[in-house]
Amino acid sequence: MPPNREPHPRPCAGWSRRDLLRIGGLGAFGLSLTDLLRADVSATTARAAGVATRPGFGRAKSCIFLYLSGGPPQHETFDPKPEAPSEIRGDFGSIRTAIPGVHFGELLPKVAGIANRLAILRSMSTDNNSHTASGYWMLTGQPHTAQAEVPASPDDWPSLASVIGMLKPSDRSPFSSVILPELVHNDNAPPAPGQSGGFMGTVWNPLLFQCEPHLPRFEIDGLRLPESVSLERLGDRSALLHGMDRDFVARAGSDPVKAFARLQEQAFDVVHSATARAALDLEREKSSVRDRYGRTKYGQSVLLARRLVESGVRLVQVNWPREPGDQMTGNPVWDTHKHNASRLKNVLCPQFDLTFSALISDLEERGLLDETLVVATGEFGRSPRINPEGGRDHWGNCFSLAVAGAGIRGGQVIGSSDRIGGQPESRLLRPPDLAATILHLLGISPEAEFLDPVNRPRVVTQNGNVIPELAGT
Repeated sequence: MPPNREPHPRPCAGWSRRDLLRIGGLGAFGLSLTDLLRADVSATTARAAGVATRPGFGRAKSCIFLYLSGGPPQHETFDPKPEAPSEIRGDFGSIRTAIPGVHFGELLPKVAGIANRLAILRSMSTDNNSHTASGYWMLTGQPHTAQAEVPASPDDWPSLASVIGMLKPSDRSPFSSVILPELVHNDNAPPAPGQSGGFMGTVWNPLLFQCEPHLPRFEIDGLRLPESVSLERLGDRSALLHGMDRDFVARAGSDPVKAFARLQEQAFDVVHSATARAALDLEREKSSVRDRYGRTKYGQSVLLARRLVESGVRLVQVNWPREPGDQMTGNPVWDTHKHNASRLKNVLCPQFDLTFSALISDLEERGLLDETLVVATGEFGRSPRINPEGGRDHWGNCFSLAVAGAGIRGGQVIGSSDRIGGQPESRLLRPPDLAATILHLLGISPEAEFLDPVNRPRVVTQNGNVIPELAGT
C-alpha cells in the first residue's frame, strides 16, 4: 500500500476546510446549520419501530472507530497460532491474557493485560483482498462491486460515519462525525472510498480534521479565529450573514452550496463554543496523560478522539497515519508485504499496544467506557503464510478485530479461525454484522430507512445482523 505523494489529502468534495472558510472571509451565506438540517429532514428521517426495547439498543452515546489501515496480521495480534509451523506462526510467540485460556501475540503485552475488557472477533471475513474494496465494505457495511483497487465515487454508499452523523447528530457538540488525523489513501491516489457521504452528497461528509496533534500547539485548518477578529466582532459578522441570502441557500438545492453553508455554520459554532474549543486543546491534558497515550501522531490522535467524544461528538474515526518516508519501506502503515517481523516489533505493535490499552483504561477511569463504543479493526488481515520477502500479504478471508465499551461484556472471544488462521472455523461474521451492531448500540435501527436525494427509500444496512454477544442478547 504505497503512500500518496500528496502531503495534504483533501476531503472527497475537493475543498479543504481552509478553502471553504477563506472564501469571502468567513463565508457568504446566512442559513444556519439548524435550518439546513431541518430543510433536509424529510430526506434523512429513519423509520424504526419496536427496536428501542431490544437489548443493547442505544447503550452507547458515542463511538471511537480505530481504523488500522493496511491490514493488521491476525497471527501476531489477536489470533496467534503457536502450534503451527514457523512459516505460518511467524517469528513471535504468544502470551497469556487476562482471559483464562486465551492468548494474544507477544508484541501486545499491555493489550493482553486488559483483555478482560475486550470482546475479540476472530472470524470476520470480506473474501476481498483489495485495500479499497474490502475497506469500503468495513467502513460502510455495504459490499463493493469490485474486487480490485477502486477510487472513491459520488455514487458510493455513505460511510457509517456519515450515516451516524446524519441520523444521530450530536446534541452537545457542533461536530457529529469526525475523521482524523488524515484520510486513508492508497498509492499515489485520491482518498479511498467509504469515507464520505457518497450519494447523499458532500453535505454529509464527516468533518476531516487534518492535523499533527503530536506537534506543539498544533492547529486544525480552518478552525482558528484570526487574531484581528474578536468573538464580539465574529458575532456581529455572523448575525449579518444570517440576514443575507437565506432564501438563496434554502432554494438553491445545490449540494456544494449546502455543504458550504453547513461547514460555515460549524466554523461559527466551534469558535463560539468554549466546550468545542477546549476539546481540541491537547495542552489542557496533563503531561502524564499525553505520555500514557504515546507522543506519536497516532497516540495523540487517539487522545484527541477521547476528548472529542467526551465533549459530545457522536463518532470519531482515527485512521492509522502514514509516516514520513514510508513510501521507501515497501510496507507502509500495516501493509507488511516485506519485513513483517521487524516492522511489527519496532513500529506498529508498540504504538498500538500502548495507545489502545491507554484508551480503554482511560475511558474506564473517567466513567466513559460504558457509554463509549470502541472498535479497532483494519480492512482485512494478513496471509497465513510468510512470503519470500518476510512479509504477509493481503487476506480478506479471515481476520480479527477488537471491540470494547458500551456495556459489552468483556473477556469474550467470538468466532474462531482454522488451525492456520486462514478461514473462519466457526461463527462466520461479515462487515454488515459489525455495521448493524455499531448502529444498534448507538441507537439507530439497522432496519431503519432513509430517503436518498431522489426520494428512494434505502435501508441503513442490508443482510446484517446485530451480533448478540455484543448487544447482550
